[in-house]
Amino acid sequence: MRLGLALGYWGRGPNPDHLALARSAEELGYDSVWTAEAWGSDAFTPLTWIAAHTSRIRLGTAIAQMAARTPTATAMHALTLDHLSGGRMMLGLGLSGPQVVEGWYGRPFPSSPLTATREYVDVIRQVLAREGPVELAGRFHSHPYSGADGTGLGRALKPITHPLHAGLPVLLGAEGPKNVAQTTTIADGWLPLYWSPTRPDVYGVTAADLPEGFMVAPMARAHVCEDVTEGLLPVKAMLGFYIGGMGHAARNFHADLMGRMGYEEEARHIQRLFLEGRKQEAVLAVPDAFADEISLVGPRERIAERLELWRTGPVTDLLVTAPDPRTLRVLAELNA
Repeated sequence: MRLGLALGYWGRGPNPDHLALARSAEELGYDSVWTAEAWGSDAFTPLTWIAAHTSRIRLGTAIAQMAARTPTATAMHALTLDHLSGGRMMLGLGLSGPQVVEGWYGRPFPSSPLTATREYVDVIRQVLAREGPVELAGRFHSHPYSGADGTGLGRALKPITHPLHAGLPVLLGAEGPKNVAQTTTIADGWLPLYWSPTRPDVYGVTAADLPEGFMVAPMARAHVCEDVTEGLLPVKAMLGFYIGGMGHAARNFHADLMGRMGYEEEARHIQRLFLEGRKQEAVLAVPDAFADEISLVGPRERIAERLELWRTGPVTDLLVTAPDPRTLRVLAELNA
């Protein structure tokens, strides 16, 4: 199992520790470093900055939001950074949800998420392969554009720049069973959310269902500390925000996933508290047991024991969100 460092997206401003953490991870032998985006900082610019200050560690987006860019624009970002970094780029994509897609990006959430995702990946594959002009008579992504409001003058094009790697890895963040099943057929890897090594059946996929070489790369908070309860507070804060605030009361993919993991009543309670403006109560309502099973928190000995659970399943890459170099070092030593 390879280790990766997941830096996430910025909050109010850039985290002054991110570059140092990325360089420490590279020195410790971590395989990859990952950035993200929501409705603030973008995923590609920080990754480019990290690329310029490292030499070996692979670079991934976990995740870049599909609604933020056309598939050809995303492919241009990926192939450009792949060239600049000497072939270290991995492209992780996610569809997000209606609240972000329509509220932030000002676009309609696709009526068929599976079709929209499949078409998006198809276009990116065509750009990276550069075997001919990009052409797709898609429902959501047509190349050339053929809508009634177009001029009809669109021309099928292929990228001027020759991609460094036609097989640049494309990974998808998928939560629903159908989305996960499609991911195993159209992508090179999967970025699961809230992965629990004790509940591998929640997503409806087993190791036997995965193609050879397919990446399974969940994110997990890791923190070497003595007080487990205190160490879980950042995990609970994240869960409270995602389950309570990242979606509508009637349509929240993160809350739905928590429900499928056996915490249906708790998920709806967290939602109600958050939507009522009782955010701190929502955080405290996240069960410690749930936060604990999806993270690696506690003394070194406890983390060592729990890390074995992550190794027994289909996980190929563990992407850790670690707040300090000591935690990065301990995990590298335990995973050696």
